[in-house]
Parts: sequence; C-alpha cells; structure tokens
Amino acid sequence: MKVLYVTSEALPFMASGGLGDVAGSLPQALRKRLIGCRVVMPMYDTIKEELKSKMTFVTNISVPVAWRRQYCGIFQAKHEGVIYYLIDNQYYFKRDTIYGHYDDAERFTFFARAALEILPVVDFKPDIIHCNDWQTALTPVFYSTFYSKDPWYQGIKTVFTIHNIQYQGTYGMELVNDVIGLNPADTSIVEYDGDVNFMKGAIECSNKVTTVSPSYANEILDPWYSHGLDTILKERQWKLQGILNGIDIINYNPETDPNIAVNYTVKDVKKGKAECKKQLQENMGLPQREDVPIIGLVSRLVSHKGLDLIKGILDELLATTDVQVAIVGSGDWQYENFFKEMADKYPDKLAIRIGFVPSLARKIYAGADLFLMPSKSEPCGLSQMVALRYGTVPIVRETGGLRDSITDSGDGEGNGFTFKTYNAHDMLGAIRRSLDAYWNRDYWDTLVIRAMECDFSWGKSANEYIKMYKQVIKE
Repeated sequence: MKVLYVTSEALPFMASGGLGDVAGSLPQALRKRLIGCRVVMPMYDTIKEELKSKMTFVTNISVPVAWRRQYCGIFQAKHEGVIYYLIDNQYYFKRDTIYGHYDDAERFTFFARAALEILPVVDFKPDIIHCNDWQTALTPVFYSTFYSKDPWYQGIKTVFTIHNIQYQGTYGMELVNDVIGLNPADTSIVEYDGDVNFMKGAIECSNKVTTVSPSYANEILDPWYSHGLDTILKERQWKLQGILNGIDIINYNPETDPNIAVNYTVKDVKKGKAECKKQLQENMGLPQREDVPIIGLVSRLVSHKGLDLIKGILDELLATTDVQVAIVGSGDWQYENFFKEMADKYPDKLAIRIGFVPSLARKIYAGADLFLMPSKSEPCGLSQMVALRYGTVPIVRETGGLRDSITDSGDGEGNGFTFKTYNAHDMLGAIRRSLDAYWNRDYWDTLVIRAMECDFSWGKSANEYIKMYKQVIKE
C-alpha cells in the first residue's frame, strides 16, 4: 500500500502546532509497518539551512492556479527513512511566517493543486492521498473534479483529516473564478452559507473524513463544537471516523531527554522527579521546596484552552492552598496580563514565562506533579499524553481527545483527574481532589507509575489508520 501524506507543515522541517507533530510522526510509524508513505509540504523560506542543504532538486513544473500557471520547484529530502517532497515557489512561501497572510487562500490553493501535479513527475502513484486541515482541503476537490478520470490518476482514494474544525478556509465566492478555477457546474462543492469553504469541499469529495479522536468525531456533529459545519457533517456522517493521535515516544522520553535535570525511568521515577522539580523551581524563580505540589501549564493562552476557568478560581486556589503553579505560554494579552498580576501577587506560588520555550516546557513536564488542561474544546491534545510519559498526572476536562486519553483515578484504575461541565468550580473540585491524592503518598506513587505505563505511542494509532486505509481501498 502506498500513501501520499499532504500537509502544510511537518517536523523536522516546519511545525507551528500539533499538525506538525502528527505529520512528523505518523508517516514514520506507517513506514515501520511496511506502508510506503511519502509526504508533500511547502518549501518554506524559514526551514533551517542545515535541512535545506540535504535536499536535492528534482525538477520544476508549472501548476494551474485558476486562469494562470505558476512555477513549482520540486525538492526531495529523506528523514528517518521517509521521502519528503517540498514544493518551492518563493512568491508564495518566502515569508517570515507560514500562516496569516492576506493571500493564504491562493498560496494553499496552489499547494493543493501542486500536490497532485507532481505525482507523475516523481513517478509515485499512491493508493491513498491523505490530506490534513483546510490548507490541503482542495486536493480532494481538485482530484474529484480534474484528475479522477485521467487514466494515470484513476483509482486513487482520498482521506481528509480535521485537526481543528475552527479553521475552515472560508472566503468570498469571488475565489471560485479568481483563484480556485472550478468549472461553474462544480462551484456548489465548495459553496457553504454563501461563502467558499475549503473544508466543506474536502468533506464532500473525500472518500473518508477523519478526526484526531473518537470523541471529537462525535462532538463536531454538535453546533456548539462544529463552527457551522454540523449540517454537512451530519449529511456525510457515514464517512466520518475518529482515530486518536499518538506521541513520539523517542522524542518525549524522560530516560533520554537532554532538557531535564536528571533522566529517569518508571523504576526510579520518585528520585528523578524530585531532582527535576528542584530544577524547575530554580528556573522559574519559585522557592525550592520538596514538600509542595507543582501544577504545570504549557499552553497557548487563548480562551478555548479553558483559561477563563482558571481566571475564575486561581486567586481562590493560591490564597487557600499550599501549591505552586508553573506556566509557559503566550497568547491573548488579557491572559498574559492576568497571570503576570497573579505572579506579582503570589511570587512564591506562581511563575510564568511568556513565549514558548521548548526546553522549559520539557522541564515542566518532568518537574511538575500535576498538569492542567481544562480545555473548552480539544480535538486531540498531545500535552496530556506527554505529561503521562513523564509521570506528571493530568487534570483535564472531558472533551475530545482529553476524554479519550484520560480517565479519572477515583476508581483506583484511572490515570488522572477529570471534570465534565465547563465550570470553574467543577475544575477547582478536580484540582482539590488531585491535591488530596498527592498527599496520600502510597496512592500517589502508584498513580504516577500507572501514568508512566500508559502507551500512547504512534503504533496503535498507525494500525488504526492502516485498517481505515484498507477499508477505503476496498470500497
């Protein structure tokens, strides 16, 4: 079986979030299971020179973008046994950032078409073209409307994965003629609520639509989660499936991680985490105390991460509880300012570093005792799985992938602490239960070991994808 994985970002070349992690890990896991998976992504100017120097130039072609044709250079790279094709066009991709530009619709329309145009040139005909999020959503549309009856392309199946339904690629209808170039008879494929909607087009045209957790697949049928796409998803529910993401257990490994004070395994976790806690307190400027639980938070500081809940109870928690809180992240100014004010008010209890510092995030995973993720919505979430890997017990709201990966330890078998309602004091109740458990040392030691023994490697997820691919090919 051969798979083309189409993505706007992938490690090690470029990543801005969870998609880059997934696109860097899943193809490798598929390859280890004898699936011929290759990746295609844009050749961003900000890719590190050391990675660019190892690429080879294949050739160049021209790619149609509505009524015009644009240059498309094809570079090839190999990483961990996986072949990557990088699509070069400096007009579109020589930018300081990969998203957020006035012409993103045109940039990723070009890329979506280029992913199909390069296939005969590189002599790779996949059984499955697997696309991800709105930036690649037009690839299934273009395949269905322009390529599916071409003898060379015939028989290819398309899969589209929704990583975050909030971002759909919604633009004015003028894009149909000016950028996308669909025939008038096919305009309805991408039209939704009077606009062009890239993601809606992929839902219409793909053979299978997946999300990054089973719970999220159910949630996006609800208007509260769907950001307006519930109608079309309900109509196409028969092709919808959720597969939980995994994490890279080689990259996230407390036994080998060079970013933490000491390396440790499940056999010496108590001693190892004690040293990592001391290092975290030192780095964050908190009093170095062994006898205080630390709650960690590594997050974008935006509303859907549940920060309104934290705002609602943090003062009460810090005023009445012997606890420390360590935060790394950046985002909306209101949350940044709030946490700075709390740090000034409780300098011995709360510390925040604005920005994303990967090495410091690792120190939180290793040095904290608890990890807070009270998300309003969370398609999958990787941080809770990483926290478990380092023996840091998650506190999460039961939504999306958090619900599918974390179960409450109140039954003596779970791996964390959960709450259901999006309510600040329900969250506070879960936090207080976790702190009570922390002070029950025998119980806590058992819970930490149970957390570290959870398996969220890509192996299980990759097997589920392979099973899905085989079903799609048979249909």
